[in-house]
Amino acid sequence: MPDATVALVGPRLKSWREKRSMTLADLSEATGISSSTLSRLEAGKRAPNLELVVPIARALRLELDDIVPRKAPDPRVVRTTRRTDDVLFETLSPETSPVQTFKVTFPANPAGATTAPQLKVHDGQEWLYVLSGRLRLVLGEQDVTLGPGEAAEFDTRIPHWLGAVGTRPTEILSIFSKEGTRIHLRARPASKGD
Repeated sequence: MPDATVALVGPRLKSWREKRSMTLADLSEATGISSSTLSRLEAGKRAPNLELVVPIARALRLELDDIVPRKAPDPRVVRTTRRTDDVLFETLSPETSPVQTFKVTFPANPAGATTAPQLKVHDGQEWLYVLSGRLRLVLGEQDVTLGPGEAAEFDTRIPHWLGAVGTRPTEILSIFSKEGTRIHLRARPASKGD
């Protein structure tokens, strides 16, 4: 075990002992380890070893993983980009994540408010947040335009389409869950002048 991990074992044991409302004397009686050894172990003055930790784990009804902290994996996401029909998708979550997150850039579309969209349907729930530009969202019978700072959430089994409106590209943050978990909804109806 690395030194930093070893240093955390004692305080974690003490925390678990206190959560179980046990005194050092109670734990000593349950394990056969002297109270002074347990106290030194909890204070970091005694190095943990399996001869000490295993009986303590049993007495506290713990797995070794509860006592020995796991090493945190590298949290950075390897970003990839792909382009589909001139729309740029940048991944912001690992492929294995149950919720997929993307930064999506739609190309400028001056005719976006009048373009006849091709609606799509697929399983899942999508939440999106407009970072820049104006986004047209067609969702079933609804046709809304969202600006920077606005968000929308919808069931992707409802026929839908997304695209930029205007002479600038539109960037959004998109979070997609195949489980269909509801997230959030805020949008304003499109006006004729948008």
